[in-house]
Amino acid sequence: MLPALLRFAARRADRGELKSALIQCALGGEERATLDAWTEQFVHRVVERRLHPDAQLALVAHQRVGDYCVLLSASTDLYVPAIGRALGFREVVCTGVLWEGDRLVGRLTTANRRGPEKARCLEALRASHPGLPIVAYGNAASDLAHLRLADRGVLVNGSSGARREAAALGITCLTWR
Repeated sequence: MLPALLRFAARRADRGELKSALIQCALGGEERATLDAWTEQFVHRVVERRLHPDAQLALVAHQRVGDYCVLLSASTDLYVPAIGRALGFREVVCTGVLWEGDRLVGRLTTANRRGPEKARCLEALRASHPGLPIVAYGNAASDLAHLRLADRGVLVNGSSGARREAAALGITCLTWR
């Protein structure tokens, strides 16, 4: 892990490389069954205890009117698809990780779905679902690139700097408790 941290600190590695190194160091070699069991417990905790009630209300409102809901996350496919299923998303786009059979390698199989890459994914979603309006949510300054491409972008619980940038771009800012 140390070499990846040093490369990242020296700006010779990006967040995707750091993420890959961390996954390989912490989970590399684990069996799929072990990680699936962990994922099940983790997803249950996230959905039951850590999901903002306002987020749940917003998602239900979108689903109620028939919106095509896609979970787009920089987090990995070790658990994001399970969160998407638990919450009723129709599609999930996230950072992929490599397996060899039933053993996790941990190297990324996709670009890290963050910043400009998330914006590229949003454009790909627009192309694969022509005519559908896009409402996108994010929570960080790195999300502003894709939020400004949406028909309606919403920054939730952003830092003060991200909120200032979002406001300048015409992106709605919300605080969820």
